[in-house]
Amino acid sequence: METEKKSSQVNSYLSFKLGDELFAAHVNKVLNILELVKITQVPKAPDYMKGVINLRGNVLPVIDTRVKFGMSPTQFTKNTCILVLSIRIDGESVDLGALVDSVQEVLEVEDANIQPSPSIGSKYKSEFIIGMMKVKELFIMLLDMDRVFSSEELVMLQAHQDLEPES
Repeated sequence: METEKKSSQVNSYLSFKLGDELFAAHVNKVLNILELVKITQVPKAPDYMKGVINLRGNVLPVIDTRVKFGMSPTQFTKNTCILVLSIRIDGESVDLGALVDSVQEVLEVEDANIQPSPSIGSKYKSEFIIGMMKVKELFIMLLDMDRVFSSEELVMLQAHQDLEPES
């Protein structure tokens, strides 16, 4: 018989950098990590939408995550990459690309080690942040990727995606 244990679930998160800040997304939201490819701009798109790319014959909208979080636009470097994410909103799955400055590592985190998100003083919308974790001396913000984009924004992204001609 097993003795009584604390039930602390372990989750995997992919950590990435935006500027000097560290963020992480649950690995079940990350479909792929792509090297930077040519991004086709879409006229009259929101400022955070960098454009679209061709991903295996499908049009994938690409978001400048730094702009989405109120930071300066991404400066492309050899470490810049695109996280292909699967976002669920209103029961529907939407794939999109998120530009990040660099991908760091996959972290295994016990729920017990996740601290609550800050309630004040954060320049990031706290409803996007599941919690914080400390790795070595650094804090990493755990993001709820489904909440990073509102329903209205996803509808707009899908409309731009639907307008693109098929190749």
